[in-house]
Amino acid sequence: MSEPLRIMIAAGGTGGHVFPAIAIADAICGERPDTRFLFVGTRNRMEWKTVPAAGYDIAPIWISGLHRRLTLKNLLFPLKLVVSLWQSRRLVRRFRPHAVISCGGFVAGPVGWVSARLGIPLFLQEQNSFPGVTNRKLAPKAEQIFTAFTEAEKWFPKEKIILAGNPVRQGLIRKMQDPAFPEQARRHFGLDKERPVLLVMGGSGGAKSVNDAMLKNLDTLLKDGIQVIWQCGDVYLGEIRRQLGMDESGVDARKAGTTNAATADDAAGTPAKAGTPAKAGTPAKAGTPAKAGTPAKAGTPAKAGTPAKAGTPASTNEKYQNLRLYGFMDDITEAWAAADLIVSRAGAITCSELLATGKAGILVPSPHVAGDHQTHNARSLADQGAALLLKDSDLAEELPGKVRSLIHDPAQRALMQQQAQKMAKKDAASGIARHILERIGAGNENHDVGRSAASSPSSNPSSNPSSNQNIKNSNTTA
Repeated sequence: MSEPLRIMIAAGGTGGHVFPAIAIADAICGERPDTRFLFVGTRNRMEWKTVPAAGYDIAPIWISGLHRRLTLKNLLFPLKLVVSLWQSRRLVRRFRPHAVISCGGFVAGPVGWVSARLGIPLFLQEQNSFPGVTNRKLAPKAEQIFTAFTEAEKWFPKEKIILAGNPVRQGLIRKMQDPAFPEQARRHFGLDKERPVLLVMGGSGGAKSVNDAMLKNLDTLLKDGIQVIWQCGDVYLGEIRRQLGMDESGVDARKAGTTNAATADDAAGTPAKAGTPAKAGTPAKAGTPAKAGTPAKAGTPAKAGTPAKAGTPASTNEKYQNLRLYGFMDDITEAWAAADLIVSRAGAITCSELLATGKAGILVPSPHVAGDHQTHNARSLADQGAALLLKDSDLAEELPGKVRSLIHDPAQRALMQQQAQKMAKKDAASGIARHILERIGAGNENHDVGRSAASSPSSNPSSNPSSNQNIKNSNTTA
C-alpha cells in the first residue's frame, strides 16, 4: 500500500486495560512494522505515562466514569461526555485510522462510538470473565470481540467472539524462560538464593485486606525462613513502616526500576507508572494528530529499568532483614522472577501472567469489583489446578497455612506449573493482531477509512511534520 497502516487504540484507567493494548500494538508491529499508532487516554490516569514509556503516542480526551455514590463529580459527567465525543471525533478525523481497538476503560466509550459512527472497523478486547460496561455497550457495533474467558460469551454476540486469551508481554515470558534469570533477580533484591521467596501484591495501589493479613502474619512467615517481597501500595507505605518500626532509610518504593500488568488489576488503586514492555517488532511510531485540541505528547516518559535501590534492605531493623517492602515497584519483573510463590489479587492480567510464566499463585479476589469478576477469574485457574483460590474474608486466618503448604512443596508447585502451561495462551497478542489485520485487509489502501474521516486534506497525519516523532525519546512536557 502507498501509505502506512494507521491504528487507533483506546484504553485507560488501569493496567488491566492498558497493558494488553500495548501488547497488541507490539504484536501488530511485528506483523506490520510500518504501522502508525495513536493511543487515546486521559491525562490523570496511568496510561499517560505508561503508553509513552512503551514508545507510542497518546492523545487526551476529557472523560471519567460515574461514581457509585452521588458526588459533585457526577454532575460534571454529562459535560465531560459531550466534550469527549467532540474530542474523539476530531482525533479520528485527523488521524484517519484504518481500525480502532478498544481495550476497555471509560475512555474507550466515546472513541469507540464515534469510530463506529464514522464507518471505521471497531475491535474489542475484553480481559475479564465479566465484561466492563464500555465493551458491553460497544459490542453491537464491533467487527470482532476478543475474549479471554468462556464466561464472557453470554454478554456478547456469539458470532463476533474469538476466544483469544489475554495478551501478555513477550519480554516477561522470554526472561522467565532464561534459567539464569531467577538467580539474577534474587541478587537484584539482595536475597538468599537458597531460601524461598514470597511475593505479595495487592495491586499497584495496594489492598487494605491484603496488607492487614500481612501485618498479622509477617513475623510468622519470616520465622519460617521465608523471604518476602511485599508491594503494599504507596498510600499504605508510611503507616506500615510505622507499625513495623521501620525508619525512612529503607527502600524508596518508587525506585525499584518496569512494572507489568500483574501490579495493576486491583480496584483499590490506580497504577502510577509502568516501564517498557519488550517489543514484538520495532514499532514505527504513530503521528500524533496536529493540534487535535490538546498536545498529544504525554510528557517525559517514566524512566524504566533503573533499579537504583531495588536491592537495598527494606529496613535498618534487624528483625526485617528478609523483607523487601515497597509502596510501588517500577520494575516488578525481577520480583516476579525471584518469587517461588505469589499472593495476589485475581485481576485478568495477573491470572494470564501466572499461566504464561507457570508461577504458583494464591489468588485473593477483590470483593469490590463489578460482577465479582475476580472470583470468576480465580476459579477458572483453581478448577484446573493452576492456582489456589483464597477468599478475602479468610485471608488473615488462612494465609500462613496456605503459603507454607505451597512454598515448601516444590512438587505441588511443579504440578501447578504443568496445569498453567496447559491453560496458557502465550501468543494471544499475536493471534489478535493477525485477526485484526486479516479483517481489515492488512490496511489495504482501498479500504474505506470512514466517510467523514477522510473528508479533509488536512486530516492526513503525514502532513504533520512531527507525526513520526518517537515520543519515547521526547523530553516535551505535556
